[in-house]
Amino acid sequence: MATDVITELHQLRELVGQEIGVTGWRTLSQKRINDFSEATGDCQWIHLDMERALTESPYGTTIAHGFLGLSLITGFVKDLVNITAEFSHGINYGLNHVRFPAPIPAGSKIRARVGLQSLEEIESGIQFVWIVTVETEKAEKPSVVAEWVTRSYR
Repeated sequence: MATDVITELHQLRELVGQEIGVTGWRTLSQKRINDFSEATGDCQWIHLDMERALTESPYGTTIAHGFLGLSLITGFVKDLVNITAEFSHGINYGLNHVRFPAPIPAGSKIRARVGLQSLEEIESGIQFVWIVTVETEKAEKPSVVAEWVTRSYR
């Protein structure tokens, strides 16, 4: 986990166009993959059937859903940025760009590199565009690369 968490908006303004930080590693368990499958209805064997994955999957194990990896970016950004005291609420506004260059094998350790592409004043708040790259330990390519748009309102 990052040692310094950004807690004030003025700190973020100074970091536009830069990497904010890298989170600590966390393990993505098979249980979490199973829970995500149940919640979303995406129950493909490649995510759930460990025995079949051993013999039929090109990865030799089950893998996380790309959208599971994507959904974790909220928590990763919160590991590095906590400016909630300045706002009443925040929302996901959208995604400008998302790619899943490599899988996340079940049980892998993952972390995120977080950058702030832009910060823009909007009516009653701020719009942020984050660049988040989810990395899997010992993998050559990132697992998720996303340009994530959020809004925080006063």
